Amino acid sequence: MAYDIKKPESRTLGQNRIRWAEQQMPVLRQIREHFAETQPLKGLRVAGCLHITSETACLARTLMAGGAELALCAANPLSTQDEVAAAMALDDGVSVYAYRDEDNKTYYRHIDQVLETQPQLIMDSGADLISELHKQHPGRVADVLGATEETTTGTARLSSMARKQILKFPVLAINHARSKYLFDNRYGTGQSTLDGLMRATNMLLAGKKLVICGYGWCGKGIAMRARGLGAIVIVVEINPIHALEAAMDGFLVQTIEQAAAQGDIFITATGALNVIRRSHFEQMKSGAMLCNAGHFNSEIEVQALEQMAEHKQELRPYLWSYQLGAKNLLLLAEGRLVNLACGEGHPASVMDMSFANQALALAHLALNHRSFVPRVYPIPDEIDEQVAHLKLQAMGIEIDQRTQEQLDYQGSWELGTR
Repeated sequence: MAYDIKKPESRTLGQNRIRWAEQQMPVLRQIREHFAETQPLKGLRVAGCLHITSETACLARTLMAGGAELALCAANPLSTQDEVAAAMALDDGVSVYAYRDEDNKTYYRHIDQVLETQPQLIMDSGADLISELHKQHPGRVADVLGATEETTTGTARLSSMARKQILKFPVLAINHARSKYLFDNRYGTGQSTLDGLMRATNMLLAGKKLVICGYGWCGKGIAMRARGLGAIVIVVEINPIHALEAAMDGFLVQTIEQAAAQGDIFITATGALNVIRRSHFEQMKSGAMLCNAGHFNSEIEVQALEQMAEHKQELRPYLWSYQLGAKNLLLLAEGRLVNLACGEGHPASVMDMSFANQALALAHLALNHRSFVPRVYPIPDEIDEQVAHLKLQAMGIEIDQRTQEQLDYQGSWELGTR
């Protein structure tokens, strides 16, 4: 086994963090027990480009219990928990190539090291692993039976590859599972984004004008939590349906040009490019703060901010002040994922469902890969609903079942108004 980690002496702390996460992930524990008996991934080489956190370690243990040989790298240079990486590499036998604060060159070297294991199944978060495989290692593409993708951003990239007939194997979009995006994106991102912001700044949000760019499921979650903390929420959107929904949810809806001069805090959650850019920095008031909840550090035009600044200073870890003449603007986490760079990411209890989908999707691909063609597929409904049922069971919640009479009625046309 090979690995590239930092802080190997912190492995005990990492094991403790993993142990705590496992207590919050009952669905994944049940799947692990089933995998240990059935061995759906026996002998298969699995590679993952994921955030290296305690929750990911629980997923790794589940896959290895199912017989997988596992290699992992980080999906973001600032998201790795070094103590968890040490525990996974030194105690759990995972080939981990990741450490916190790695530069871009190291980030892509780690991706290459994972691809050198010649994976047969891939888990991606943002599609960097799959895109690098196609661009840099085309000779290894034929080994891959299929893949999963965790994020909205990555699913969009892979769908583009499929449309252009570049994608060479099937991908199951974890992000499209209802038991993922309705909970992970909304409740996970909603809570962890504000948690990261507050850990990094110790700011009071009550009374602040907080501008959220994007009102998809992540933006909805952030808006809901920010309002609960007393913030005055302004939503920026390009989708008319989402904008209308935000307005009817009771939020102010404005263009970014209108909001730029008003906001105290700006959070991007769009998956787009340069949503907040040079012209908006010029309009912002002194002390305005910027952070990103989208997967890539592309939503805030950080390069323009660097060019405009007379000087910059790190006030707190991952909190930088940029001096622009008489005013200063504040940037969190270099414009990268604020919830993972400045916090611990999603709570384990919500990742329980996301990673349950990952595990079951990989087993599904291992068994059924010959029935797919190279494109992006939604998670099968039976997997999605199985995860929801297992979560309800773990929460001690029972739900009703349709009676035979109701099933017959739904399948008929004869009965109408009575």
